[in-house]
Amino acid sequence: MRIEDILKISSDIPLSKSVVVNILHTYTLINGALNKTLKPHDISIQQFNVLRILRGQKGKPASLSVVQDRMINKMSNTTRLVDKLIKKGLVVKSINKANRRKIDISITAEGLSFLEKIDKTIDGEEVNMVASLTDKEATELIRLLSKLRLIAN
Repeated sequence: MRIEDILKISSDIPLSKSVVVNILHTYTLINGALNKTLKPHDISIQQFNVLRILRGQKGKPASLSVVQDRMINKMSNTTRLVDKLIKKGLVVKSINKANRRKIDISITAEGLSFLEKIDKTIDGEEVNMVASLTDKEATELIRLLSKLRLIAN
């Protein structure tokens, strides 16, 4: 379906605007579906992303700036996200031994277990989202989005 029809726009919009609006609309749908999937687990997609970043540290703590740099959504308030995860017992903060002005953030065993439990749910949702694409189409979409990111950065 054309984006003009989805958004009930009566006239055609320029191609460049159509590309951007299509990407933004699709992002909103995907983000909403992932958040809906995570809602029963009482976690947001941004919190889930923080947990995945910390798991990727393979037992080494990360600074707040490292987590922020690796976030998909750079607009997230990383400090607030980490604090919420601490309250849930999924991460811990400690003072960096080399630089006492820095804070180290680590995922807990409970956080790793939590991720292991919901990974299958998220993986399944992601597979469903792209099920209408062939592997060749998915690869081409990734290539095209990568090309757009070069310009946007």
